[in-house]
Amino acid sequence: MDEKFLNLLLVTRVPGLGSRLSRSIIMQKTKESKKQNNLLEKALELGLKESEFEKIKELLRRDPSITELAMYSVMWSEHCAYKHSRLELKKLPTKSERVLQGPGENAGIIDIGDGLAVAIKVESHNHPSAVEPFQGAATGVGGIVRDIFTMGARPVASMNSLRFGKLKNARQKYLLEGVVAGIGFYGNTIGVPTIGGEIYFEDAYEGNCLVNAMCIGLLEKDKIIKAQAKGAGNLVVLMGSKTGRDGIGGASVLASQEFDESSAKKRPSVQVGDPFMEKLLIEACLELRDKELIVAMQDFGAAGLTCSTCEMSSSGDVGMEVDLDKVPKREENMQPFELMMSESQERMMAIVEPEKLDEFIKVCEKWQVPSSVIGEVKNHKKVRIYSQGKVVADSPALTYTEESPIYKPKAKKPAYLDELEKKEVKLGEPEDYNQALIDLISSENICSRRWVWQQYDYMVQTNTALAYGADASVIRIKGTKKALAVSIDGQGRYCYLDPFEGSKITVAEAARNLVMAGAKPLAVTDCLNFGNPEKEKIFWQFSKSIEGIAEACKYFKVPVVSGNVSFYNESSKANGKSLAVFPTPVIGMVGLIEDLDHFTTIGFKDEGDLVYLLGETLPEFGGSEYLRMVDGIYGKPPALDFEKEAALHEFCQRAIKQGIIKSAHDLSDGGLGVSLVESALANNKGADIEIKDDLFTHLFSESQSRALVTISPEDENRFEKLADDIKITKLGAVNGNKLEINGKIGLALDAIADTYNSSLEKALKKN
Repeated sequence: MDEKFLNLLLVTRVPGLGSRLSRSIIMQKTKESKKQNNLLEKALELGLKESEFEKIKELLRRDPSITELAMYSVMWSEHCAYKHSRLELKKLPTKSERVLQGPGENAGIIDIGDGLAVAIKVESHNHPSAVEPFQGAATGVGGIVRDIFTMGARPVASMNSLRFGKLKNARQKYLLEGVVAGIGFYGNTIGVPTIGGEIYFEDAYEGNCLVNAMCIGLLEKDKIIKAQAKGAGNLVVLMGSKTGRDGIGGASVLASQEFDESSAKKRPSVQVGDPFMEKLLIEACLELRDKELIVAMQDFGAAGLTCSTCEMSSSGDVGMEVDLDKVPKREENMQPFELMMSESQERMMAIVEPEKLDEFIKVCEKWQVPSSVIGEVKNHKKVRIYSQGKVVADSPALTYTEESPIYKPKAKKPAYLDELEKKEVKLGEPEDYNQALIDLISSENICSRRWVWQQYDYMVQTNTALAYGADASVIRIKGTKKALAVSIDGQGRYCYLDPFEGSKITVAEAARNLVMAGAKPLAVTDCLNFGNPEKEKIFWQFSKSIEGIAEACKYFKVPVVSGNVSFYNESSKANGKSLAVFPTPVIGMVGLIEDLDHFTTIGFKDEGDLVYLLGETLPEFGGSEYLRMVDGIYGKPPALDFEKEAALHEFCQRAIKQGIIKSAHDLSDGGLGVSLVESALANNKGADIEIKDDLFTHLFSESQSRALVTISPEDENRFEKLADDIKITKLGAVNGNKLEINGKIGLALDAIADTYNSSLEKALKKN
């Protein structure tokens, strides 16, 4: 019966028949309308837009089931689909002769020679940590570690980059203490050393803390495992913990919208970690790799079972059928959509050939890792999900990944920049240079992070050669003379004032930190933390930041091999306005030290060593820590000259390899004054310094492409002859137990050590 005839019946009202039909049709249409409204309402609750809901129906040529709707919501979330950033990310360089695996897998992999490779990845766990700091940070560590051993690499070190509001706020103290405790709990338990990191405190992060976790791993380059399902008839095996309701909606809802007053209610969306199970998973997965019992492997990260089934099927150009009745559950009466969305931790999916299943299970049993066959690889290229004998989801794998929406938001320069650029930086000399330097080294952004790193096990695995208090951290590669230097850097304040220049500086500083340790920078992993990309000013910041990172990475020949974008780091305030974090691109970088004999630290070494400043100092105070301390955040950040930066790198690498440079420390936050204090305190060696030019500018400017080094007096001629393309300035000599500068600064190391080392802890205890 066609629609025209039905309409005719309704109009003519044929006695009896028309009346019954009209009621039936009205009821049917009302029922369909309610169903549509309910589905749309559910889609919106899950973080989908109405247009995205319509696109799902168009792709499926029908209404999605509740399970399918949940699956699309997580796969099309910002966290998984990168729908606002994907086009911009294509600007980043991703290849070099050393890149074995670039973006698109769980982690990037770099060839370091002699058959060895390093896996590297950084990722955010900002929103979960803002809701529940301990578990949010702990599971952030767990997730990034899984990204590494999923690739077949043994995790050998982790780092982190953290941002909070000022510690005068009780909630910020609570967040810092919870995050640090969570990182320590998880990292210490699984036996992966936490060897370095950074922490900054700014008002802009009061509503949204940033918790970025980084991990690196070592592997033989012919043992890389990828997340590409292959081979029809191969088995889908779930390994690890049981599935519960924790984490449901974490990717699609929690990390894809701004925070508001209801954020505390989202605690159920934060996962709960079990580092003991993760440690067992590491060992089991690496043994399975060595015995060649795995075709492919993927961890259950954001989007849980949905992510692993859809991405592995799509990347392998196959299909998959999974029976949810076979998934081990931690809670009763879990619905199919809950099982597909759950972000319960410490779970892996492996593709296993049927004839190898028994041996696979034996390895799992040896390590006390539960394993269950839950499905099979198919050729139909669909992800088909069963529950209680019924199909609850049946969609082409590509619709979850390749067909996800892509947006190109409008971009507009923020109005605040026009105001800040008009404000001229005018600073006078301090009345008391001693007090000015003490204030600087005791500020929240400069003082020692000893209170933090003492809670981390940074020596486990016994590979750590250099950890906290240095420009870069260094780990030995057992059985070789090689070592890896690792750094992680972000410059939110600079990027707030100029996202393009600030992002260039962030890349340069990460590379400079590696060079100071004697390493050659190899590759980058980035974590891009921004506000709501649907706002023109935020997307402008993001776009300019990408351009800066791309330009710097191309110049220094360090490809971006992995990373993460974290948007919606923005919170609603009581007045209805929202506060976005500073645009904060965080750059993790790995470098190679070919010979540990060519390895440098920041501390002054011997009495009589000559102290030199490398590079040119200009009156550049915009965005500096000194300016923030005395007058606020404004001005233009320092300019970065790529040629000068590259010349500094080349000179330091040559001088370190020739054994001329005995200590090296880059100049960054706080400038020369802070670097002198840090190098003096590192080995409790004082110095007599004489600065002939403008003392104030030289002490507190944050001009780029500079370093503080020491050499033996007998190497002075060799050192100065080597410096043909770089400005060098002799400042004085290592001497005694005081830091003396121009007769205006005279500080006993014991006194400033106490100030520098205890300031953060005192700030936490202060009411």
